[in-house]
Amino acid sequence: MSERVPVQKLTAAEVMSQILLTVEPEESPLVAWQLMSKGDIHHLPVVNAQGVVLGVLTAEELAADWSGGPAQQARRHVGDLLRGRSRPRVGPDETLASVAGTMLHAGRDAVPVVEKHGELAGLITARDIVAAVAGLLPRERGRRDRVSALFRLEPVIPPRPRIGAD
Repeated sequence: MSERVPVQKLTAAEVMSQILLTVEPEESPLVAWQLMSKGDIHHLPVVNAQGVVLGVLTAEELAADWSGGPAQQARRHVGDLLRGRSRPRVGPDETLASVAGTMLHAGRDAVPVVEKHGELAGLITARDIVAAVAGLLPRERGRRDRVSALFRLEPVIPPRPRIGAD
């Protein structure tokens, strides 16, 4: 078993989750909800085409802003849901104490970890912090070490049959 790093010395890079589902700001809340439910996740980083994180959308926020049916949701954009919300971020070298302070000050239970120019490097949730305090870093939690695999799932909706078509 490897020697444990004291909690006071842990950095965001050592604690963050790196295998993430992301969504672009132009996507609909319907797509975001589908990604969250199919991926069994509660936090969805919103990232632009250049890989810069714009914020993190939570399942609770998405549900609170939900109005109308699927057709109405398909016309909205998740980027609009971030307006007026606190959007804290941390750097990979920040200490775990600093990350926790940022989360508390902003009233958020997750913060993106960003590189120098704002590119998404990972995500830290309150659960990640509790796991780190318990001595379980991502490696011990069964995740692969140093894997950066940001990817997107896109739902495929079959076309509607045309009424009266031969």
